[in-house]
Amino acid sequence: MDDRDIRAALDRHWAASDANDLEAEHRIYREDAVLDYPQSGERIRGRRGILASRAAQPNAKRFTVRRIVGAGGLWVTEFVLTYDGRPSYAVSIMEFRDGQVAHETQYFADPFAPGPSRAQWVERMS
Repeated sequence: MDDRDIRAALDRHWAASDANDLEAEHRIYREDAVLDYPQSGERIRGRRGILASRAAQPNAKRFTVRRIVGAGGLWVTEFVLTYDGRPSYAVSIMEFRDGQVAHETQYFADPFAPGPSRAQWVERMS
């Protein structure tokens, strides 16, 4: 797969994630893929385990991709994952092998109030 093919696979993956199409969402992963959540200390092994763990998640969720950057075997997606109407800003780092994700690490950050000490230099983002 070249970079255009991987980018197209990522676009399909995130669109399927947003549509809650679990089968299509997980086609991007190798059978032996590993998913890490460093903030909670969790590691999930195997495409089936990753899919099952996400299928068991009870919250209504939406995905809004902000940007995707990468080349070769390393790709990063910045996105907003909204659980039951509450946004969480996230980064997914995907390592590809043979055209599929071999390892993914996801980081999450909740929104926070702006700091008053930097207000004079800040413009608000939408």
